[in-house]
Amino acid sequence: MGVVSLKRAMEVSSERDLDLVNVAPSAKPPVCKVMDYGKYKYELAKKEKEARKNQKIINVKEIRLTPNIEAHDLNVKANRAIEFLKDGDKVKVAVRFRGREMGHTQLGRVVLDDFFELISEVGKIEKAAKLEGRNMVMFVMPKAE
Repeated sequence: MGVVSLKRAMEVSSERDLDLVNVAPSAKPPVCKVMDYGKYKYELAKKEKEARKNQKIINVKEIRLTPNIEAHDLNVKANRAIEFLKDGDKVKVAVRFRGREMGHTQLGRVVLDDFFELISEVGKIEKAAKLEGRNMVMFVMPKAE
């Protein structure tokens, strides 16, 4: 409509049974729109709800291992991690050291390397193995498809 006085804009909005909405109050002159404000709010809420529905929430699942884990147990844990990765979740793999095992942290790194080889077709390392206190932790995320 171009530049119109406030009084004229109010008349136009009341003639059409619509609302006069101030879109850009800081502009010179202020920009207003003639629209159904209730319908506009409803459409915004609908779009927001749709965006939340399509959002993927990524969870971090944890798998705990020990430095002297047997091969079959490692395979079982690896299969569980593969399921988590296929669901789109990140996996935190932790090797817990107890007592004298702290003197042999290199065994934990070997276990984590073996574990990653078992799940390497569905996951990639997000954060490499690192000793944090009594745990050696590695984060694995799903590969992009």
